[in-house]
Amino acid sequence: MRFFYALFRITRFLHNTAYQSLFFDRLILITAVFSPVMQDAITSILRSSIATKESVLSDPGLLQRIEAATSAIIQAFRNGNKVLFCGNGGSAADAQHLSAEFSGRFYTDRAALPSEALHCNTSYMTAVENDYGYEFVYSRIVRGMGKRGDILVSLSTSGNSLNIINAMEVARELKMITIGFTGASGGKMKDLCDYLINVPSTDTPRIQESHITIGHIICQLVEELYFPK
Repeated sequence: MRFFYALFRITRFLHNTAYQSLFFDRLILITAVFSPVMQDAITSILRSSIATKESVLSDPGLLQRIEAATSAIIQAFRNGNKVLFCGNGGSAADAQHLSAEFSGRFYTDRAALPSEALHCNTSYMTAVENDYGYEFVYSRIVRGMGKRGDILVSLSTSGNSLNIINAMEVARELKMITIGFTGASGGKMKDLCDYLINVPSTDTPRIQESHITIGHIICQLVEELYFPK
């Protein structure tokens, strides 16, 4: 602690001097030397992420479901249907990201594909949450936008988010195709999925990292097979 306090005092002394930039460069190097614990943590987290993806890779059933989900999306687009995404928190960010890979592009310049993340209209989200409850924000818009043959891709690491469950129930009522991205158990979503992508992990960050990897795989394959060169 005395060492770092001394560095702090030196930093204050060098504030706004010509040597400040050089000093901070050296400080970063010195701190790195004295932080092997942080380096160990970085390595451990990366290895954990890799191990989760290796678990996906070694699960033939999961790989087959990823393939089947990809084929279902391609067929939906060919039939003139759309793909809707929903999720909460980080999973909402993943939903928006993956939707944009379809409606924008993944690798190649090509026509836009009809896809949307259902949380992007903040006026709608806050109005429905205020008037009906957050558990209905997705089910209500699915009922308004969804039709037979459309696809609902739902992301929930636990598989138990109530607003996601409600949305999937409405999707099945409308004869939509349901794809669920979850963690190991699948949660309550498991029985509502036509295609269950359940990453074999109970660690939320590692599950989300695999979700975006699998999502990218699906987006790439859809683009390559729907728009053959």
